This record gives sequence, C-alpha cells and structure tokens, in this order.
Amino acid sequence: AAMAAYRPGVLIGNWNEEAYLEEVGEELGPSPVSGSRAIHLSVSKDGFVHFGDTVILLNPPNKSPVENYPGACGSLTLAVDLDEISIYSVESLQVPCGVSAVKSVDPTGRNTFCILSVGGDAVGEPIRFGQNFGLGTTGGLSDQMLYLASDHKSFMRSAKKSYLQQVFLTDERSYLTCWKAVFLDPQLRLEYEGFPVPANSEIIITHCHTNRSLAVPRNFWTRSYFGKEYEVVCHTYLDSHKAEEDKNYWKIVTGDPGDEDVSETLKTKLMQAVMGYFDI
Repeated sequence: AAMAAYRPGVLIGNWNEEAYLEEVGEELGPSPVSGSRAIHLSVSKDGFVHFGDTVILLNPPNKSPVENYPGACGSLTLAVDLDEISIYSVESLQVPCGVSAVKSVDPTGRNTFCILSVGGDAVGEPIRFGQNFGLGTTGGLSDQMLYLASDHKSFMRSAKKSYLQQVFLTDERSYLTCWKAVFLDPQLRLEYEGFPVPANSEIIITHCHTNRSLAVPRNFWTRSYFGKEYEVVCHTYLDSHKAEEDKNYWKIVTGDPGDEDVSETLKTKLMQAVMGYFDI
C-alpha cells in the first residue's frame, strides 16, 4: 500500500524513480535492481565511438510537436523497462526484457549500454558507418549482460502499443542483436561508409537483420513508477524526400565534456576527408 503513494502524477522523472527505489530498498534491503545507480560514460579522446565504450543512446528533441502529445518533444534515452523486472528476483533479469525511452538523460544503470564487437574487432577501435556492432547492458541492473535485439513482427510478436516491429533485450547473441550506424544524410550515405562514427552527433541506427531503423514514435507511451515511458520500435519513418524523420535520429553519447564543439569539428573534418578522398 505504501508504494501506491508514489504515483506518476505525484512525482516525475528522477525524483519519482529515486523515491520508488528507495522505498523498495527499505522493504527488501540492498538490491542490484537500481535504475538510479550512477554509471560513468566512456570519455572519447578522439571524438569517435569505440568498441567497448559505455554510452547512452539519446533520441534528440523532436523539431515539431507530436500531435496531441506536446510534452513528448524533449530528449529521450533508451532504457531497460523496469516494469518488466521482478524486484523479488534480482539474480537475473527475465528475458526477453522490454525497453523504453525515458526522459532521464543522466547515465544510470538502466539507460547505459556497452558497444560490443560482433566481428572480432579490438576494444578501443572506432566503429565505422555500415559496420555491425552490438549493444549490451552495462551491469548497472544485474551481473547478467543482455543484448539489444529485434525481429520481424508477426501476429504473435509485435510492439504492445503500436503493433510495429518490437525491440527487446535477450541473453543470446545472434544476427538479431546486430546493428549498424548510418550517416544521417541519405545523399552522402555511400560516401561516408567506412568512416568512423562521431560521438554525440545525430545518426541513424539500423537493425541489420530486418533493415529497419531504431525509432521512438513518441505517441505511444505507458505510465510507470518513474513517469511516462515511451515505446521504442524498429520502424523507418521517411519524409517526402525519402529521408528519415527525427523519430529515427539518435546520438551515441559519450563522456566527452565538449560534446557540441567536438561534434561540429568532427563533422567538418569528416566532410573534408570525404571530399578529398573522392576528389569532390
């Protein structure tokens, strides 16, 4: 009955989450299921994303308000869906486990991921546009690592609200857990293939097996103990110019303190490198 006092209408965001987790901790004692446990992001010295990096996947603010959902326009981060975790069984997470997009942009156990190699690439090497990589949980919730995955939708398998292709966490690595970074501008996509992926810059993250891109539609959400959480799907939203909409935009956020400046500098350097390489 005590838990019911912390309804999403009473507290929002991190306050709500911390209050709930503190109350759970008082009842059950210390627990590794702590979505508020602070995690340190990897610092990118060269401004690129590397295998082995601990990062946040951030869906930047939508440029246009979501119809009938004006509060859904800010930054959201990919996170483990804690509503699907049993606080009485903390030894391992139940799989498949859901994911959601949350308003908290601070790195915690539930919204940080590790960039994993799927082809034997060395830790510390930059990932490149078009190269397969995996995304694993960082251990902030459980000692068990889970991997971000997706699969073709079917009558029995789809996202709960939108019925689009679902995204989930699994304990088995396979082609379903392979992703790739795609350059934002479709007209320059081919030229940037093979170039290192800049940290903290807008990109598209595409699922290798289904060729659909990670997205937050923002008009499908649920209420949890931690406030509103938005559905994450694999679906490519194209505008009239056949370019992805901002529902598909992501930033792989690292701990570099000069995010914006580095991002712009890297974009310029990459453009110069591409133009020089192709003699444009």
